[in-house]
Amino acid sequence: MEHTLFILGVNHRTTPVAIRERLAYADSDIPAALKRLQETVPSLGEAALLSTCNRVEILGITEDAEAAGREVARFAAQDRGVDLQSIRESLYHMNGREAARHLFRVAASLDSMVLGEPQILGQVKLAYSRASEAGSVGLVLHRAFHKAFQVAKRVRRATLIGHGAVSMSSVAVSLAKQIFDTLADKTAMLLGAGEMAELTARQLKNLGIESLLISSRTFDRAVALARRLDGTAVPFDAYKPYLKIADIVIGSLSIEKPVLMREDVEAVLRERRYKPMFLIDLGVPRNFDEQVNQLDNVYLYDVDDLDAVAQKTRSDREREAEKAESIVEEEVDAFQRWLSELDLVPTIKDIRFTMDRIRDSELERHRAWMRSLPAEERERIEALTRGLVNKLMHRVLLGLRDHSLGAPQNHYTAEIARRLLGEVELDGEEDEADSVETADDSDDGV
Repeated sequence: MEHTLFILGVNHRTTPVAIRERLAYADSDIPAALKRLQETVPSLGEAALLSTCNRVEILGITEDAEAAGREVARFAAQDRGVDLQSIRESLYHMNGREAARHLFRVAASLDSMVLGEPQILGQVKLAYSRASEAGSVGLVLHRAFHKAFQVAKRVRRATLIGHGAVSMSSVAVSLAKQIFDTLADKTAMLLGAGEMAELTARQLKNLGIESLLISSRTFDRAVALARRLDGTAVPFDAYKPYLKIADIVIGSLSIEKPVLMREDVEAVLRERRYKPMFLIDLGVPRNFDEQVNQLDNVYLYDVDDLDAVAQKTRSDREREAEKAESIVEEEVDAFQRWLSELDLVPTIKDIRFTMDRIRDSELERHRAWMRSLPAEERERIEALTRGLVNKLMHRVLLGLRDHSLGAPQNHYTAEIARRLLGEVELDGEEDEADSVETADDSDDGV
């Protein structure tokens, strides 16, 4: 059986946020989506789904990558209610080694909008956790994900790619510093109390923001975060009246439609007497209506807008990224070797089974005279034959695992070995039958 790692998706390099948000999944929706995926895509065995503000990717194991590409693209469009033709050019499709390299680079933050940002590894781990919860992870994806985690750890330990790295939240805060001369007399409101919101809030506090308001659809989370950061929790169903005192509004809610529309902000601006407002939308799907950006004295940035700011900090980390890429290649080689050997497992088991049968058959032929031997001598013969089989099996395994031959040649060699051993066994049985018949004939002659 051939095990091919498969990835189909979109990211910030291929697709604008207006399309990504239509394909995105809320974290809680992923297990159910994976079950639908496995029910409707027969060419995909194991499966996982990674959905972040910068990418939506479906990963899987398949025996037919071409069919999987067609079927998964059709599923993604239908499941999200999007016309396939409208996204076809944005989709990327990777198989085998290329897919493994991509997964490892994503986990190591080499494919992130902000090179070296640490959040992506947690998001990849969450994708693995959700796939495990859905029961869609098997032996190969389990190995692939854990290898990706190992790669990310090696890259962090062996390079300085994370040194001075910025996250999406720190990019957002640096923009706020550019808009306002000082943050000491400003009020910030966070819509969302997750990890991204907390990172943003902490950086705002470090820069001396005067007041911090936190609202979340789960009020207890807003209260807990406000308590940790000395802020004020605001009930989500009553946050809009507080917008008139918010100079900075940062959205990181997991939602399907914008919660803040143009008319909402127009009303707030009038109450603020048109004092500037800075809105940063970290959500995918977006939290704020894009038409808000058309208003005077309102500065709205979404995740794609943050890329330009992030580019200014890339140069130092890009030098470290070259070291990281070599680590990725080493680990891709190791994963591909494991995968090729995994495909040989059934053949290896067949060969071992055949060799053990030949040994047992030969020992059985000599049981009669062996019974006259002391138990110690019989055990020595058993050990001797077992040792011979093990040594022969070791030589066979060395040949099958000769990576210089390449995967196709290895499988060809394995098939030859399996057939030859089958013929040896068959020939031995025929020879034994022939000798019995000849002995019977000669006895009759006497």
